[in-house]
Parts: sequence; C-alpha cells; structure tokens
Amino acid sequence: MRRLLAILLPALLLITACGGGDTPAAEPTSKSVGDVSKLDSLKVTDNGNDKAPGIEFSKPLAVTGPTVKVVKEGDGEPVKMGQIAELVFIAVDGTDGKTLEDGYAKGPQAIELSEQMKTGNELIFDAIIGAKVGSHVAIAAPGSSSASAPASSQLVVFKIASAKDAPGLLSKEETDQLDKDGKLPKVTFDDKGAPSVEIPKTDAPAGLSVKVLSEGTGEELKDSDTIDANYTGWRWEDSTKFDSSYDRGEAATFGLNQVIKGWTLGLTGQKVGSKVLLTIPTDLAYGASAAAQGKPAGPLVFVVEITGKK
Repeated sequence: MRRLLAILLPALLLITACGGGDTPAAEPTSKSVGDVSKLDSLKVTDNGNDKAPGIEFSKPLAVTGPTVKVVKEGDGEPVKMGQIAELVFIAVDGTDGKTLEDGYAKGPQAIELSEQMKTGNELIFDAIIGAKVGSHVAIAAPGSSSASAPASSQLVVFKIASAKDAPGLLSKEETDQLDKDGKLPKVTFDDKGAPSVEIPKTDAPAGLSVKVLSEGTGEELKDSDTIDANYTGWRWEDSTKFDSSYDRGEAATFGLNQVIKGWTLGLTGQKVGSKVLLTIPTDLAYGASAAAQGKPAGPLVFVVEITGKK
C-alpha cells in the first residue's frame, strides 16, 4: 500500500487540498472526480494481473486538477467497506506516455478499505468502494511547475485484482482452544529475556490470535499510542526469524497506527509491561506480495514485550 500511495502522492496532495463540499460521500458506487472527459481517449488492454496493461491515450494529457475515473469495468463483485482490496498499477508520464513505474512486476498491493483509509484519502477510497473486481481505475494529476521545466501530468492506472473480507481478531476462547489443541507456537525465554518459539506443523490460524504470556500492570494501550517495545518476529511457514530488537540490544519505538494491522489490533488494549504472543494471518501482516517487496511473507509470529508508552 505504501508504495502505491507514494506513486499517487502528487494526486493525493491535490485531492486532499480540494476538501470541502467537492468531496463526495461514500456510497456503494465508485466515484468519478474532476473533468473525466479528459480521460475519454484512454484505452486499456487488460493483460491479466501479472503483466501491465496496454495504455493508449491522446498526448499530451492535460488536466488542471485531480481526475479519477473507472475506465474499464470488471465483471467481479463490487468492493465493500471493510474488505481488503489487492491492486496492481502502472504509472506513466502524461506528456509522452513513457512508463514511470510498472507495479505489476512487484505483484498486488493490499489496501484495507477502512475508516482510516477513507479519512486519509477519501476520493481514492470512494473510487474503489463499489467498483467491481477486475476494474481499471485511472487517476490523473497535473505535475508540479518549475521555472526551468514545464509541468508534466502523471497518469496512474490501477486494477482491482481481488477483494476479500479482512480476517478478524479471534476471541480469547478461540485462542485458548487453539492453544489447548497445540496449534499455537510455544514460547520460551532465555536467561537474558529473549524469546524463542516452537511453531507447530499445522496451518496458521485463520484469524489474529493474541495470547497474553504475562500481563503487565501499566496503562492500557490505545490504537493511537506511541509505545516502546522489545520484539522478535518469525515466519510461520519455516520458523525463520526475520527481525528482533533483542538482537539489536534496544527497544523499538513506534506508533500503533503506523505498523501492520495485526500489531494495531493485537496490542490495542494490552497493558504496559505485558508480554504478548501474536499469530498474524497474511492479510493482517505484509500481504500476498510481501516477498516481492522485500518483506517477510505469509503468516507471521511475534513475541512482543511492551516496555513503555509515550
């Protein structure tokens, strides 16, 4: 998601600046924005989810403000609030049509259609909500003018490759049953307090499992808090350890609204001083295309010790 939003940044900045009465309310239909006639010449030839589509349009593409339009409707189900949509994209220069970035090469990127997404990027949110899976959505934005070079517009076309309901947080009873059945990792700590795990040879839980290993006595965390924590993370599928603050010898500091969804959901409500085992499904971790983005793939396991709250 972060990479896609970085590509869309010029458009997003302009969209955010629009605000006010021009921002449409979310409804179960995809929203167009701006002078969509500017995109009438745009033709998209679908090449599947693994290869960038053919893009043709009259050049130069000149827009005076952010412009959003579904240019080719898919034949899947409409995307709904709360789902996780996977998007693939291509970004091109609006003046000459040259490719700026081919996001198809890195695989689909997951975006959760949440209230947080709506608040941060409402027009993009509204373009996706209600659009059918398989649809291609175009976003055009004018470039930034400078004294030495004329402005060049940017065009991003993304395809909604899939959409599915986000996995939820398992109840304490469900987590306790998984633990009783031997379907959760077993955690041990060495004499320095660093954790290790034994991951069972079973499928990872379908939802987010949160097991409190020891409860602290400090304040309960809110999802907007910034915390200090020691942690270690492993891949469920092969038990590979991919990150550990214990190995670096110092706790990490981060906002709970700036991390993967599994951390936000799993640590909200926990007390400072607690040690927590998180078993996180792929969709609440780094998503299906994690490996292509250099992130740990698949379901993940974390042991987190909450050492403080800012």
